[in-house]
Amino acid sequence: MIGYIISGIIVVLLAVILIRTAAFKPAPEKEQSFEEISFDKDGAVDALAQLVRCRTVSFDDHSKEDDAEFRKLLDLLPGLYPKVFKICEYTELADRGILFRWKGRSGGAADPAVLMAHYDVVPVEPDKWERDPFGAEIIDGVMWGRGTLDTKVTFNGILFAAETLIGQGFVPEDDVYFAFSGQEEINGTGAVNIVNWFKDKGITPSLVLDEGGAVVEDVFPGVKGACGLIGIAEKGLMNVTFRLDTNGGHASAPAPHTPVGRLAAACCAIENKPLPSHFTEPVLKMFDTLGRHSTFLYRMIFANLWCFRPVLDIICKKSGGELNALVRTTTAFTQMSGSKANNVIPPSASMTANVRINPADTSKSVIEYYKSIIKDPDIKIEALVEAEPSRIATTDCPGWERVVNAVKGTWKGCLVSPYLMVQCSDSRHYDAISGRTFKFSAMDLTSEERKMIHGNNERIRLEALHRAVEFFIRVMKQC
Repeated sequence: MIGYIISGIIVVLLAVILIRTAAFKPAPEKEQSFEEISFDKDGAVDALAQLVRCRTVSFDDHSKEDDAEFRKLLDLLPGLYPKVFKICEYTELADRGILFRWKGRSGGAADPAVLMAHYDVVPVEPDKWERDPFGAEIIDGVMWGRGTLDTKVTFNGILFAAETLIGQGFVPEDDVYFAFSGQEEINGTGAVNIVNWFKDKGITPSLVLDEGGAVVEDVFPGVKGACGLIGIAEKGLMNVTFRLDTNGGHASAPAPHTPVGRLAAACCAIENKPLPSHFTEPVLKMFDTLGRHSTFLYRMIFANLWCFRPVLDIICKKSGGELNALVRTTTAFTQMSGSKANNVIPPSASMTANVRINPADTSKSVIEYYKSIIKDPDIKIEALVEAEPSRIATTDCPGWERVVNAVKGTWKGCLVSPYLMVQCSDSRHYDAISGRTFKFSAMDLTSEERKMIHGNNERIRLEALHRAVEFFIRVMKQC
């Protein structure tokens, strides 16, 4: 009798799973027609090349920076985008924040859009590059140089799009602001100063658009086509130091466990038992959107997370990488230090982890988790840099639709989905004034190109550069 009951339950369970899978299919979409966009493509290429040739490298140690190069870039702008400077109000703020206001027909500051980018770049190791990292050389339809991807391409895309539209006589309905920072790569306060400027004037943006997602392929299980991923939230950031202080001593007579050994054990404990997964709203929306376009097996999983969530969690945990980063706080140990001599047990040893915090966690809860896993009260845990996860932006607003329409118009046939951005950006500062902040780098990127961001031989295809301008033209024409 019990066997029949169990068999019946299994049959019903399988039926529910299969019915839900069959119903888990893409919703019908209305056909859309998009106008063709034209602009001076050679002019856009030349403008970006001039920006890339400015060595705007930011360092935590400001004495290493070349202020003249940052000034050089700013002084180039009126010549590169003369119509923008003729029509828009231009303001320079502290810590390399710059702001343009393109006044709309409504004449007020209500419901403005804010389009963002940063013009500082990370350092380079020239001897590891095949080309001059600041030469902006164009070879076989590709421009080489630091910042071509991150993010002078969007900086140029925004301003060249505005230059084009102003030349065509276009005026937005509401105000549009272009907000740029020269300290994003070092978590500087340029963007903070811009947000404070908006606060002081009581301005609440209807749309904030910064770097983040992109048009990519082969990043979602079972989906081979191009996916336009638009971030509606971003993970928090924390650098954590684990330090152990002892009396040190001679290496010839060590204790059973040295400071370095105990820290190594703590490292292994955390890596072997990562923080629990959390399927937050951005990730669930991504699963619901892209999962419907996946293969049958994955559709079955995403349609029935109530049943298969533990299985998906195991897959994420074992595979690591981007999918795992979407569902949990990640811990990447990046530095370790001990004795300055090879025959001395260090009196103090430490290791550092770069932590990306899931929206369901906080910096405090992560630290408490580490303590519970390590179980070594002598190890001192300290957070050096803390940025909590961002707000989750609403997708039920015109701002979201503007971005989606611009993606669909620029990359025809692309699947568009919300997602959780696993990096940090300046846009998190806008949480104080807007709940409609989206993250999308206006590019289609291959897996190889994504690895070039902050890496050697950074470069961009000219066709990707052109699409960035087209994308921002489409965004602005809806403002």
